[in-house]
Amino acid sequence: METKQPGVVSSARKPCLTGSVRKLKNIAADLHNFIFKWERLNDEGFSIASQIVNLEISKRSEKKSHIKLDCENRVNIEHSENEAELDSDMEDGCTALLAILGKMTHLVSKMEKMSCCTKGICALHTYQEGPSGTQSLLFQTWPVTHFDDISSKLFDAYKQELALKQIVVNEIAHISDPNLSLVFLSSWLYQPYIEDINKVLLESLLLETGHRMLT
Repeated sequence: METKQPGVVSSARKPCLTGSVRKLKNIAADLHNFIFKWERLNDEGFSIASQIVNLEISKRSEKKSHIKLDCENRVNIEHSENEAELDSDMEDGCTALLAILGKMTHLVSKMEKMSCCTKGICALHTYQEGPSGTQSLLFQTWPVTHFDDISSKLFDAYKQELALKQIVVNEIAHISDPNLSLVFLSSWLYQPYIEDINKVLLESLLLETGHRMLT
């Protein structure tokens, strides 16, 4: 049963509004959960990517050592075994990082659906009430269009960040320059497309929909 929020129009007058309130409140909660899961995956992915970079450095060092031994006409079976083990670990790391990327892709796909849903709610209010319908206050201070703006901005930010992470995943195991590897790792960890304003937008969305309370 919905708790009547300040600014919510009576369901007796406009039956669609109670449904819109419920949907928008659910969208706010879902976006919060998606972003929480994303941050956890980002930490896991950074740890795996760091391991891949370290393995690549070890692998190149091993190859240089092996080449030197070959030049001296000596055979070292242990080095060959080490290289094989490094290759296996690299493959496992790349597989794990791809799995992380797949989960992130799924989250962004869900964010896109949330964004489409808020656009649908705006369209519904426009259809039922005319152009002024999108200015209805369903919770406290926000018109319907503001929910659309927030969800769209969050989706766009994470969509761009996902594209960057796809590049990192594709290239991280093939970079020969250690400095460039660090750049890729930093871009994964610090997420340049997800700015502080996105956190503010999410928190304001939670506050508006009653998931956060003013203290």
